[in-house]
Amino acid sequence: MHIHKLEKVWLAIGFVTLVAFLTTVGIQAFASDGHHGAPSDLTKLNPEKVHETEPFDDPGLHKVGENEYELVMILESYGFTPHEVRIPEGSTVHFQITTIDVVHGFEIAGTTVNMMATPGHVNSMTYTFEEKGNYLILCNEYCGTGHHFMSAELEVY
Repeated sequence: MHIHKLEKVWLAIGFVTLVAFLTTVGIQAFASDGHHGAPSDLTKLNPEKVHETEPFDDPGLHKVGENEYELVMILESYGFTPHEVRIPEGSTVHFQITTIDVVHGFEIAGTTVNMMATPGHVNSMTYTFEEKGNYLILCNEYCGTGHHFMSAELEVY
């Protein structure tokens, strides 16, 4: 069997690329000190004491600067606390969410806000609302039989 010289060159390039890729993945997997999960906030809390733990002891919208707010939300079967939120147009909102029972999703329809809430963890995200309107906050992770009732409303005025 005769293999053309250029085919040998491309086979060698492919083999070297494969070895380099597998070496890189191997180094990343074994040299990461056990942090193999998806990126997330490292803030943890006791899910049984969420209502006693700051900032979740005072859920809601809090002004932290000029046209800048922090929205602290607690997710639980089958609702959001607070259930309704109103913010001015152009506001930057720093979301802080957690859950006290099971895994929930946190999505604001029509935006790029999309997080997963896991018991014992605090997730955060920042988003600026440039357009007026009503935004639906919903749980996009199946959380039980009443999942389809789990929603809240965010109004940008």
